[in-house]
Amino acid sequence: MKRILCSTGALIGRPNGRDWRLLEKFAPKLRFDGYEFMVYDSWYERLSEVVRAVARMGLNIPTLHCEKAIGELLSVREYTEAERQFRLNCEAAAELGARLLVLHLWNGRIPDSRIDNNIEGAKRLEPLADSFGLCLTVENVVCNCRDPMCHIDRLAAETDVCFTFDTKMAAFHRQLDDVFAPERVKLWRDRRIRHIHINDYAGGYMDWSNLRTLHPGQGNIDFARFFTRLKDMGYSGDCTIEATSFDQAGEVDLDALNRDFEYVRDCLAR
Repeated sequence: MKRILCSTGALIGRPNGRDWRLLEKFAPKLRFDGYEFMVYDSWYERLSEVVRAVARMGLNIPTLHCEKAIGELLSVREYTEAERQFRLNCEAAAELGARLLVLHLWNGRIPDSRIDNNIEGAKRLEPLADSFGLCLTVENVVCNCRDPMCHIDRLAAETDVCFTFDTKMAAFHRQLDDVFAPERVKLWRDRRIRHIHINDYAGGYMDWSNLRTLHPGQGNIDFARFFTRLKDMGYSGDCTIEATSFDQAGEVDLDALNRDFEYVRDCLAR
């Protein structure tokens, strides 16, 4: 059964101090099935404290989104430090009861210009995730040299990692249909695509000025068509809403998120 999750990054960010205590306050007001917990680099010095506090809340957290700069370390072959930080993310996931990890294998200042290093990094991190009983998924993060699907194809051929497919990232590269191409049906059949991120996108091809995380309906993605194709592929994993829902004052629009959950629930039920 597909669960509809909410990224904690949609609720807490710099404007409200990334205050993890808000997650317990918001949970009863959200019509969802659990959280995808996002780790921030500013938490590393007190990550154990944060995770213990969140674990005591008794929230359902099936998925953990790894801190995003790990991919940058892999890009420059800082494998020892990348593995150290990744282990901290794995430990957090295990304590929270998560079973799936989302990783930006390439990210930030050096997105995919040194992809060979990143793929070598995936080969190092996957056994570490497995030792914690976690499924490592690589997200189709936007690229500045090539495109996410070509990297996913290579990872599928060279590693055992699985994948998280993000609608916004795909739309940025005009690859929303590419993941359903005949040559990639095997990814669905073999359950290599384990997780879906739902976000809208309002820009054109590689339009960096419009790379915002929007609610469904605020951009130009045809979600009805996307969910139909998802159903055709027999997808049975979870979907996470990532749409940013706090304003510059840190106030969160829970109603907008609840509308997203209902919309996705309706799409999945058709």
